[in-house]
Amino acid sequence: MTRYELEHVLSGTGGRLRGDMPVVATLGELQRDARLVTPGDMFIAILGERFDGHDFVTDAFARGASVAIVSEIWATAHPDVVSPLIVVDDPIPALQRWAGWWRDRLTAKVVGVTGSIGKTTAKEAISGVLRQKFRVHHSPGNLNTEVGLPLSILTAPEDTEILVLEMGGAYALGELTLLATIARPDVGVVTNVHPVHLERMGTIEAIAETKSELVVALPMTGTAVLNGDDARVRGMAARANSRVLFYGHGHGNHVHVEDIESNGLKGSSFWLTLNRKRTHVKIPFLGTAGVQAALIALSVGHVFGMDVAEMMTGLQDRDVEVRLIFVPGPRGSQMIDDTYNASRSSMLSALDVLGMVPAKRKVAVLGEMRELGTSTVEEHRVVGGRAGAVADVLLVYGEKARPLAEAAVEAERNEQLPLEIHEFRLDQRDELQDWLESNLDIDDVVLLKGSRGLEMDHIVTALRADTNPGSRQ
Repeated sequence: MTRYELEHVLSGTGGRLRGDMPVVATLGELQRDARLVTPGDMFIAILGERFDGHDFVTDAFARGASVAIVSEIWATAHPDVVSPLIVVDDPIPALQRWAGWWRDRLTAKVVGVTGSIGKTTAKEAISGVLRQKFRVHHSPGNLNTEVGLPLSILTAPEDTEILVLEMGGAYALGELTLLATIARPDVGVVTNVHPVHLERMGTIEAIAETKSELVVALPMTGTAVLNGDDARVRGMAARANSRVLFYGHGHGNHVHVEDIESNGLKGSSFWLTLNRKRTHVKIPFLGTAGVQAALIALSVGHVFGMDVAEMMTGLQDRDVEVRLIFVPGPRGSQMIDDTYNASRSSMLSALDVLGMVPAKRKVAVLGEMRELGTSTVEEHRVVGGRAGAVADVLLVYGEKARPLAEAAVEAERNEQLPLEIHEFRLDQRDELQDWLESNLDIDDVVLLKGSRGLEMDHIVTALRADTNPGSRQ
């Protein structure tokens, strides 16, 4: 549990205390959701896209908040509030200043991880490797935005040696520059550039430009760890002031893998070349995405002077929470939970995993992919073609995913493969869940994947046999 000193909060935010509270007070967790407040916690009133945290200040105090960080405008408009307030110009910039202030106090090296997909998995794998030698703190969950990243920094203990931070920057140019100004990374990892968030960014070139901001921000003493197999990422090396380390599958990369083999549910194995030394390694991660995460983690560990043997111990760590995990489902089935997010590349990678695992029936539950702009139909059709070639049963969730189902039918007809297809609208999540609970059977493997906004993780939670006693076996 993270605790904060009031005098540090005031110094970091530049705020002023209104109300009765000793400056030497120790405060509890920092919460931005009033529903999560427990006695002694701080509450920060964040203005979001769908809500204004100031509307919940009273709720936070009712739940036992010790103090609330609020804007000057709100505090002036509410002189009757007697509970302690930290009054700032605007809570979000104040939070960012505070995180920067705390970053200045840390002696830790910072690893920043960005890219279109695979950031969270890479961050987890990197942390698992580095923990074998250093005191490591990393972003919880996917806190990678102009609000999430400061929150991640503020939870880092003062004795942290390496801080691993996921960095978003998906919506506008300049976002990653802002995050890098706060975090001041020493190592910057770019996983890839894919057409994700095209509706906001407009072009894939704009996406690449915003990701390159992390590379540009690195100091001369730092290292850019770049995906050498992605032409747009590789091209970022020309803009780096720091050392550059390429990773990938070809000999043109400083760290590279060859002869990848699937070991089914046990993971993957491959030959790793590092420092011109070739080593055969086995990892518990599944599919192309798992190999990529391991390769990134090994590259970053190498930057920090670790040898392959101690790094491999980290990749076996059960505490490394990578995406694409197997969980027990209804009636003895197995579910591949990859519900965090979806893009064409990550969908295809997940389908490749489904294709390689042994199963009586292979069931793909694929939700619509969002923020693809004019590429929406084409991207869904590509995924549908692969799904039709891999799955025995395809459940399509969401109206935008109809082209996926159509392409799957064509693939099934062309390849003469038996394929059962069911389509569900967005308002039919309960019906989708009921179908799975009633029709999955022993030795079935089901992949669940879709855009984060579909909240398909709720389906997994409801059907998990190890946490849901009511699930039919």
